[in-house]
Amino acid sequence: MSSFARALVVAGTLVCLSAPTAFAESDRAGARIVTYRSPQALRTLLARTHLRVTRRLPALRAVEVEGSTVGARPVARYPSAEPESTEPAVRDMYWAGVPYEWQYTATRAQFVPENVLRAARALKIAVVDTGCDLRQPDLSAKVPEVYSVVKRTRRADVRDFYGHGTFVASLAAGSVTNGEGIAGFGGDAGLLCVQVAHDDGSISDVDEAAGIVYAVRHGAKIINLSLGGLEPSKLETRAIRYAERRGVLLVAAAGNEFGEGSPIEYPAALLQRPGSYGRGGSGLSVGASTLKGERASFSNTGSYVSLAAPGDDVFAALSSYSDWSPAPLPGSREGLYGFSSGTSFATPEVAGAAALVWAANGALTARQVGAILKQTASGNGKWTPELGFGVLDVAAAVELAPKVGPAHHATSKLLRRRS
Repeated sequence: MSSFARALVVAGTLVCLSAPTAFAESDRAGARIVTYRSPQALRTLLARTHLRVTRRLPALRAVEVEGSTVGARPVARYPSAEPESTEPAVRDMYWAGVPYEWQYTATRAQFVPENVLRAARALKIAVVDTGCDLRQPDLSAKVPEVYSVVKRTRRADVRDFYGHGTFVASLAAGSVTNGEGIAGFGGDAGLLCVQVAHDDGSISDVDEAAGIVYAVRHGAKIINLSLGGLEPSKLETRAIRYAERRGVLLVAAAGNEFGEGSPIEYPAALLQRPGSYGRGGSGLSVGASTLKGERASFSNTGSYVSLAAPGDDVFAALSSYSDWSPAPLPGSREGLYGFSSGTSFATPEVAGAAALVWAANGALTARQVGAILKQTASGNGKWTPELGFGVLDVAAAVELAPKVGPAHHATSKLLRRRS
């Protein structure tokens, strides 16, 4: 198999357009009504704009404002129904009611209990990819372990010139407590960045296999594979089975070739076999969904899709070594962030959620964790070729996890009955 047999499963980097504000227009020309969650939230909002308060309605937590927003940073609106977050991309709005990191709230990740987020520190997520930009604050805060299969070194030189691995790693395990940038899906889970790609993004099956084995031997409980090709290799298959026998959950991208006939992608189809219709499986094959909870136009369909997660214009950290287009993020003092699309970026959300499920119940097996994530997805136990068992629901998965006994495999049985 050639060095180009493994491609990074990304639908293309998108340029962020200027964000509209979250104000609702009032009847009086030139004025707007702003709702807010707390006085501090209002002060923060006004500090970022050129607006002047003309009337206050404290009983309604609203103010009337006027003035220009030209040159101002996008304004945030704070819905009272959701808990506060210290991470700007979750807290601040890109559109009215839609945060920059919309994928976090769309999957209800913000409702995971604090004790589960903290307990995830006992787990390690490995991102086998193009490397990581360790200068990005959401990654540096985790003090990640690193290894380069290409350079065969454990030194910190895993610079991500392609940009893909940084985006993926921040989604899987970016810090949720540093008050900067985005919130990763894995809570306080540890991060292992395994670089398997050359600077142009090419990956061989040998390097992929070596990266998987390294991750297993260095304590990863979950391995994220946002890469794929149209044919499996014996070496790739052996590496996958090696990880499975050691109780590791592998999560892979289903692919972005819907417009080309949705060909079966590997290693995703080694984890959820074709013809399984989402049942069983040693790992998870992940498709991409939109803000509306529908299948992203590029996302592959088929009997090997386990479930889906947001992957259409999702927001995450960028590598400063790459040429991806950054977007301004209100409230962030450092770091680079932007939007991109692909099943590559749906996959680490599921990998991070798996860490939280395990944090909620450490007695679960890898197969049980996968079954819980499928059972609690938006399909309510019903499988479709477009979204598998539906879109990821992190809070529901974490809530179910403690109720599953290690010896009963109740989740797998329930999935068989419902499908």
